[in-house]
Amino acid sequence: QLQASGGGLVQAGGSLTLSCAASGRTTSNYDMGWFRQAPGKEREFVAAIRRGTIYYLDSVKGRFTVSKDNAKSTVYLQMDSLKPEDTALYYCAAGASLLTSTIRNPTNYFYWGQGTLVTVSS
Repeated sequence: QLQASGGGLVQAGGSLTLSCAASGRTTSNYDMGWFRQAPGKEREFVAAIRRGTIYYLDSVKGRFTVSKDNAKSTVYLQMDSLKPEDTALYYCAAGASLLTSTIRNPTNYFYWGQGTLVTVSS
């Protein structure tokens, strides 16, 4: 089970840190991803960490940082310089044996958290 938290309301330019805690399993065995879904839009890849490789959506590069603490079975998404277009429900997800070509596709993840809402006001 994945439990996401840390969402909230923030002004543009502000920061938030999302956490995703895995219970009953260790994150060291999985590829971990963050996705988001804005109202009326499809779920969108945001960031992922696979072994030592990190992937980002182009529009968040330089602003978001994904990290993983396997000892705590927790994945983080540090979000800085937030923009109104970052407003969405953010989900964490776990997959396994993902490739560079598949890690951005949400259908390749089999465990999902419940989502945490991030709202950025202008």
